[in-house]
Amino acid sequence: MTAHERSIAGADGRIIDTKLASMIDHTLLKPEAGESDILRLCDEARAFGFASVCVNPTWVRLCSNVLHESASRVCTVIGFPLGASHTEVKAREAEIALRDGAEEFDMVLHVGRLKQGDGAYVAHDITEVTQLIRSASENATVKVILETCLLTEDEIITACRIVRDAGADYVKTSTGFASGGATPEAVRLMRSVVGEHFGVKASGGIRDRETAERMIEAGANRIGTSSSIAIVSPRR
Repeated sequence: MTAHERSIAGADGRIIDTKLASMIDHTLLKPEAGESDILRLCDEARAFGFASVCVNPTWVRLCSNVLHESASRVCTVIGFPLGASHTEVKAREAEIALRDGAEEFDMVLHVGRLKQGDGAYVAHDITEVTQLIRSASENATVKVILETCLLTEDEIITACRIVRDAGADYVKTSTGFASGGATPEAVRLMRSVVGEHFGVKASGGIRDRETAERMIEAGANRIGTSSSIAIVSPRR
């Protein structure tokens, strides 16, 4: 048993690592996902004690209704997956998600603007959306997706500093829709920049317990994955 593990046996005999489950955003962002898939996701989140369900904005109201008495929160994505929407569009998307009951927001920063050195635009983009969310909900959590596979180390450092200074709560590695996902090296670098008390979410390509544990050891305190159940209950 690892240092972060706390286990219970489920009704079907599965061993559930409840500590690890509480660090996972149980994710379903596939474009073909329908209502029955989303309802199953919510049922699984409630049964396993995942931190949240992470869904596309159109499903937020459904998840909020289903999980309103659950400890699992409702997370959605903003400017997903490219991050290249106008700031006003991202803000409106966040506003609608707030209305529908979202509690956590994973916003994609404007990767192209970052890579061309336009830090002022990136900072404004994140600050505008974050402030709108904060003005509506003090308990909301804002995570900003960097898409680290597209960035150099210096760009990751710059992005982390911008996100931290913009008032968000987490930096997040990846959308899972680009050419690469989370790596322990990127997570370790992000943690070194944002410090001990800021959030770091590893997401993208995390499909087994070993990989999840490597991300946590590197400094992640939240994991985004669609393989949540396999990760928290690998044994029978």
